[in-house]
Amino acid sequence: MQTLQKGCVCTFSQPRGHLGLRPWCHPHPLLECQELWVPEHLCQPAALSAISASLQPRTPLVFQAVFNALIPDHAADAFSPPRSGARGPWDALLERLLGGLGRWDAEHFLFIAERGYLLEHNCAFLPLFPLGLRLLAALLPCPVPLQPRGRLLLAAALLNALLAVLAAAALLALGRAVLRRPRQAFLAALLFSLSPAGVFMAAAYSESAFAALAFGAMWQLEKGRRWLSGLLFALAAGARANGLVNAGFVLYSSVRRFVLQLQGAAVSLRELPVLWKQALGLVASAALACAGISLPFALFQYYTYVRFCKPSTGLAQAVPEALLQLARDKGYRVAGVGEAKPPWCSQRFPLVYSYIQDAYWNVGFLRYFELRQIPNFLLALPVTLLCSWAAWTYVSANPRHCLTLGLVRSKAEERGKARDGFCGPAAFVYVVHSTALLAFGFFCMHVQVLTRFLGSSSPILYWFSAHLLLEHEPLLWSTGTDNPASGKPPLGKFHSSCGKGTSDNPVVRLLLNWRSITPLSKSILGFFLGYWLLGLVLHCNFLPWT
Repeated sequence: MQTLQKGCVCTFSQPRGHLGLRPWCHPHPLLECQELWVPEHLCQPAALSAISASLQPRTPLVFQAVFNALIPDHAADAFSPPRSGARGPWDALLERLLGGLGRWDAEHFLFIAERGYLLEHNCAFLPLFPLGLRLLAALLPCPVPLQPRGRLLLAAALLNALLAVLAAAALLALGRAVLRRPRQAFLAALLFSLSPAGVFMAAAYSESAFAALAFGAMWQLEKGRRWLSGLLFALAAGARANGLVNAGFVLYSSVRRFVLQLQGAAVSLRELPVLWKQALGLVASAALACAGISLPFALFQYYTYVRFCKPSTGLAQAVPEALLQLARDKGYRVAGVGEAKPPWCSQRFPLVYSYIQDAYWNVGFLRYFELRQIPNFLLALPVTLLCSWAAWTYVSANPRHCLTLGLVRSKAEERGKARDGFCGPAAFVYVVHSTALLAFGFFCMHVQVLTRFLGSSSPILYWFSAHLLLEHEPLLWSTGTDNPASGKPPLGKFHSSCGKGTSDNPVVRLLLNWRSITPLSKSILGFFLGYWLLGLVLHCNFLPWT
């Protein structure tokens, strides 16, 4: 064994089928002991440094500060609550350095963390992330005087930096468990660090928290830790409403395990009562899992019902006059102010979330299909094409598996030789999940949010991109790819980055050899890097973005 850094060890034994590969442990303290079989030269310190740098969340913070300083803010018609208290010099400095993280919907999260759910339309943003901001802001030691917004902005930058790293670690572990091709999982994690939704992973949005919880829950479910997985899924549903859909993973896992258990076993009449008992147990556990995952969302809906639909006293006096004036000017409904109840309070199922999406933002089936929204459809076109292509590729490679919903073992699975990689049977439920989110987002949501919607909710965007790069980019074949199906890897010696050769980081290597890589690789990297950079330029200056 050879120690690379403190707390990071690489063993040099080689497993069967991994010729020339050695395990890699990430030197980042949050990602210790994440072993990964990669080419031998990636165990060199220079390579580890390059890989670590690609997973650091500091770069978006630096870029947004630069762009925020160079480009004047656009006068957008966005939520902009009045600031509390006089802004001091340290607040001005922090706003200059991190102000780009507090644009658009981030204003809602920061406002909720500071004042709670005073305004009705704030209730579209679930409470887990604002609670985390408020707690961290209260715990942060602050040697200089800062207003609440400044403390919350700093807390958001630190919290999302941590959560982005945890999400990358969870995606790496999940990819290794599902794909069983470590290089593909590793490249997918690198692509996540350059996500087209990268600005939302750094800004005061809930995307990083949701990605870390959802990917972590999926990984725990793959490892058979159902209770821990359910807890993480429930927390994810407290961060974003689409976390409710993740209950499907638990349901599918339970049903598939039960159905596969029945296959190949002759059932006698005496065993029928036992099977019925198992089936009822399955239904009960599935219902309990769905209820548990939905509980945070349901509790929040009840909280908003009590907050806005029940009579209250003394609340209006606690609301600053400047905020009340803003509410009057914009038509916002303030909790406890006015005698008229909101219309959603009278509904059979009083869900404030659905009402806000409908009344404030006109979200609904085909409502966004207008000529003036063509630019937004074009903005969502790359992620739509990529995820649609992923679904088509998977179905084409596994027609029988898809028709049987993955509930019938193939002969290869029975022999223990199931296909690995993106087209393997284990990826089926993730492809279905991604395709369902894509269809719902395309037809029922503001279509431009599809990039961050899918980029924080599904691993398919990263797995399929890594699959395409490793299958069709010859520059990556020479470094020990995971059995590419597109052809035999070309022979030749790999040149280390210690000399004049290419970088040990596969993404950096492709960028340094931009002229020689395939058009497909240019398209994928162009999409990831282009949206990553454009997001920082536009979003941080109140310019329209996804």
